[in-house]
Amino acid sequence: MSEHFIINGLAGKKTLEGEIAIVGAKNAALKAIAASVLFNTPLRLTNVPHIEDVSRILDMLTQMGGSAILAEHQVKIDASCLTTTMLTPEIAMRIRASVVLTGPILARYGRVQFPHPGGDVIGERPIDLFIEGYLKMGAKVTRKGIMYDIKAPKGGLRGAEIFFRNISVTGTESFIMAAILAKGTTVIRNAAMEPEIIWLADILNKSGAHISGAGTPIITVRGSKLLSQTKGAFRVIPDRIEAGSFIILGALAAKKLTVRGIIPEHLESLIELLEYTGTKLVRGKDYITISQSKTKTPKLLRPVSMRTHEYPGFPTDLQSPMMIYLTQIAGESFVFETIFEGRLNYTESLNRMGANITMMDPHRVLVKGASQLKGSVLESPDIRAGLAFVIAGAIASGTSEIHNVYHIDRGYEDIEKRLRGIGLDIIRAGE
Repeated sequence: MSEHFIINGLAGKKTLEGEIAIVGAKNAALKAIAASVLFNTPLRLTNVPHIEDVSRILDMLTQMGGSAILAEHQVKIDASCLTTTMLTPEIAMRIRASVVLTGPILARYGRVQFPHPGGDVIGERPIDLFIEGYLKMGAKVTRKGIMYDIKAPKGGLRGAEIFFRNISVTGTESFIMAAILAKGTTVIRNAAMEPEIIWLADILNKSGAHISGAGTPIITVRGSKLLSQTKGAFRVIPDRIEAGSFIILGALAAKKLTVRGIIPEHLESLIELLEYTGTKLVRGKDYITISQSKTKTPKLLRPVSMRTHEYPGFPTDLQSPMMIYLTQIAGESFVFETIFEGRLNYTESLNRMGANITMMDPHRVLVKGASQLKGSVLESPDIRAGLAFVIAGAIASGTSEIHNVYHIDRGYEDIEKRLRGIGLDIIRAGE
C-alpha cells in the first residue's frame, strides 16, 4: 500500500494551539537552483525546504554533470561544468518548474533539449510563450514528438523585446535568466510581479547581473557576464503559500495559532479576504496570530466572492485551502479561478465529504455553506489540493485518509509532524 495520511478530524471544534514556523519558499528555491547554471562559482542557499521538488531538480542537475550537496536546509550547487544540455526527461515531465532551467542552460551552453513539461494535473500549461521568446532572442527551435531542441545563434542569445500575452511567473523568471548572458538589452513587458521574482532578481544583481524593474510589469535586463557569489549564502524567502494555508487552517480549527517566520506583506490579499469575512488576525513583523473569539456567541462569518489573480491578487495556489474555509460560512460564496483550467475538479471530492459546491463551468463554482464535512478517503490530485484535503480532514467529523501524498511531499516539508505539533491527530501510514 502506498503512503497515506490518516486524520482524526476535529468535527468543527477549534482546538489546535501553539506555533508553526514557515520554511523557505518552494517557488523561490527552485528558481535559484536553476540560476546556479549562470554562476562560475558554486551557489550557496540557506532556508531551503526539504521537499520532493527540490530533491528532484537537484537530482536532475547532478545527472547532467553538476554537483549538489543538501543538508540542514542548506544547499551548495555547482552547475559550471554540465556534461549534457538535455533535461532528464523522467524528472522534467513530472516537475513543471524544470522549464525554468531552459533559459539559463540555453544562455550559457548554447543549446537545451527538454520534453514538454509536466507537473500537476490542473490543466494544460502551454509552453508557446517560451518558444516564441527564445525565437525572438535568435534561437532555432525544432520539435520531435514531445522533445524540444533549442539552439542559440552563433555568438549567443541576443537581447529582445518580449511581451507576454498572458502573465507567466516561470516565463518571467526564465527570460530574466536567459537575458543575463545575452548580447544587448532584453525588455520583458506584462511581466509577473511575485515576491519570488523580486528576490531572485535581487540575488542575481548581488552576483553581477543588471536587472531593473523586478516587481513591476516591465523588467529590463542588460546582458553581462557569468555571475559570481562573492559574499555569504543567500537565504530563501519564506513560503507565502504555506503560510497562507496554515493561516486558513488556524482560522478554521485553532483556539490560538501563531504562524511565524513569514512576511505578512506578501499575504495582503488573503488577509483582506479573511478579515472581510469576519476572522480576526493579529499581525506582527514576522508573524500572524489567529485566536478564537472569547464571546459566548461568536460573530457569524459572512460569505464572499473571490477571484484568483496574478500577484498582488489572490494566489491560485491558495484557492483550494480557501475553498475549505468557504464551505464553513453560512450563505453563498463564489469562486472564479482565472489562472488554470481544471484546477477546480477537486471540488467533487469535497462534495463527497458533505460540501455543497456547484461547478458552473471549468473556471467558476458556487459554494453554499455552512457544511459539516464528514471523514472520507481522498486522492491528492496536485500539491495544493492535496494540502486542502488535509485541512478538510482536520475539520471534518470522523476519520479521513489522504492518498497519493507524494504530491503533498512535493511542496510541504514534514507536514504531518508539524501539524501534530499544534495538536492535529495525523499520522503517515503505509510503505
